[in-house]
Amino acid sequence: MKRRTFLKGAGSVAFAPMVFVPRLFGRTRRGTGMKLRYEVKRLDLKHTWTIARGSSQFKQNVIVRVEKDGFVGYGEAAPNIRYNETVESTVAVIEKAIPLFEKAEPWHYVDLGQAIQELAEEQTAAKAALDIALMDWVTKAAGLPFYRFLGLDKKKTPITTMSIGIDTPEVIQQKVREAADFPVLKIKVGLKNDEEIIAAVRAVTEKPLRVDANEGWKSKEEALEKIRWLVSQGVEFVEQPLPSTMLEETRWLRDRVEIPIIADESVKRASDIPKLAEAFDGVNIKLMKAGGLQEALRMIWMARSLGMKIMLGCMIETSVAISAAASISPLVDFADLDGNLLITNDPFDGVKVRRGKLLLTDRPGIGVVPRA
Repeated sequence: MKRRTFLKGAGSVAFAPMVFVPRLFGRTRRGTGMKLRYEVKRLDLKHTWTIARGSSQFKQNVIVRVEKDGFVGYGEAAPNIRYNETVESTVAVIEKAIPLFEKAEPWHYVDLGQAIQELAEEQTAAKAALDIALMDWVTKAAGLPFYRFLGLDKKKTPITTMSIGIDTPEVIQQKVREAADFPVLKIKVGLKNDEEIIAAVRAVTEKPLRVDANEGWKSKEEALEKIRWLVSQGVEFVEQPLPSTMLEETRWLRDRVEIPIIADESVKRASDIPKLAEAFDGVNIKLMKAGGLQEALRMIWMARSLGMKIMLGCMIETSVAISAAASISPLVDFADLDGNLLITNDPFDGVKVRRGKLLLTDRPGIGVVPRA
């Protein structure tokens, strides 16, 4: 994909505010607050998950539940060691939020969302769980799916890629075959055997590819050589070719390659985006990095204002966090929302995928229910 084609149409999505519609709201009892509970869940992976930073056979995420007036909101934290997050640090922030929610008026969700962000310096996965649960509760109490609360058209959800983690050529080819229903694949690279990985993929499919190096290439010269070769292999764009601290080097690289470069680890919050506009063509927004839905929406408007393309990404997550992100996906250009498809024991039912297309439910809130 040429950069000019990639950037065409940037800024074409209109602002969709969260609208207060009093007659739709259920009963409230001001001052009674919300009950907040959490549970650590082990998520077993279908395949060992390997990226440039390491490998995992399972993940431990934290599911949050908030309740008031008969409505229950669900949220999820997927702690990531890349951002100095562990299950323990995540739980500590969630426990710190219990008295905050006990005193909160959930309809003041903007103020409560800001208070959530101030609970800790970083620890954005914990904040994401709390914010997702809050917005799930608000829209369930309003009797609306979250996408409709924002004024979005669910038919405009994008195609999601299916991610193929680093592995042996034989296992990579098995993963590609298992992803037969997905029209676009995302390939993890960033180690010494990148060429072997792409060759294995290309031996079994001619589908369009997107590549994520996860900061794996350590010099601009190495990244330039890699990307020029990837262009010859039909790769549409590359995510985070260099470490997040190498902004000048990424700007140098961008001037020398034909395909777009997307920021991932370089961007967490809306305030990060302006300085990235000259080095990247787009940003990968993840609820776990942003700290929830409210900040993710701010990031979308910021990126649009700078003419950047937008991807919605994810960690290894259940249908709770994936459905929350999918609910705002009509606002973005690309999606990589497959974290729930990489696990064997998703405890929730939510957004579906058909031939790569994200299909939102019409359930109130973010659209998830616990599996029986």
